[in-house]
Amino acid sequence: MPPADALPRPRDDAFAAKLRGFGPIGIASLVVITLLGPVMEPLGGLLALLWAYRSRTPWSELGFAKPRSWALTILLGLVLGFALKLLMKSVVLTLLGAPVINPTYHYLAGNTAAIPSMIFDIIVGAGFAEETVFRGFLFERLGKLLGQRPWAKATILLITSILFGLVHYPGQGLYGALQALFVGLFLGALYLATKRLWLSMVTHIAFDLTALYIIYRGLEPRVAHLIFK
Repeated sequence: MPPADALPRPRDDAFAAKLRGFGPIGIASLVVITLLGPVMEPLGGLLALLWAYRSRTPWSELGFAKPRSWALTILLGLVLGFALKLLMKSVVLTLLGAPVINPTYHYLAGNTAAIPSMIFDIIVGAGFAEETVFRGFLFERLGKLLGQRPWAKATILLITSILFGLVHYPGQGLYGALQALFVGLFLGALYLATKRLWLSMVTHIAFDLTALYIIYRGLEPRVAHLIFK
């Protein structure tokens, strides 16, 4: 038997290599998936998985690897997401001078009819699609480009967080973009620490669900003044 490396390769191997590379095809796929991630959720996340499949990149390299403990991951993510939202609302955004009432999502206050679609968007759009694109896919792509040294990881964390903030600017304005920047730094740090997407996904979902509850119940002024009266 000839060695495995000597066996004929599938005809699409050259295209898979181009997708993994940083030539025109690789760059085009990177740009399209990054731009579609926040615009056409969950299409961006699905395209990232399709890219991994078609480029022969193991999904584990995008963070889809089994966690050491599902129960601990979910519990920790729920706690972190809840605490992070309270910190952002009561400390960070207050110090930045953000308005107490979020004008973009104030329509959700007491709006029971809008809750099911928002929960779906939070779980599928934010939790799955955004984390798959901005943590899994972009960390893999930039990691292949810049390497895995500490300075490279710090640069990747900063780049992805800035991009995460920028894509939130059109829909949420300056303070929404700033919040997304800080949240992106936190979620990216979780991903670097675990090498898996699950904790950042659950944390992201818990963060947004907490925000939804605060707005729906009309608790924004109370939470915003929790520390600074």
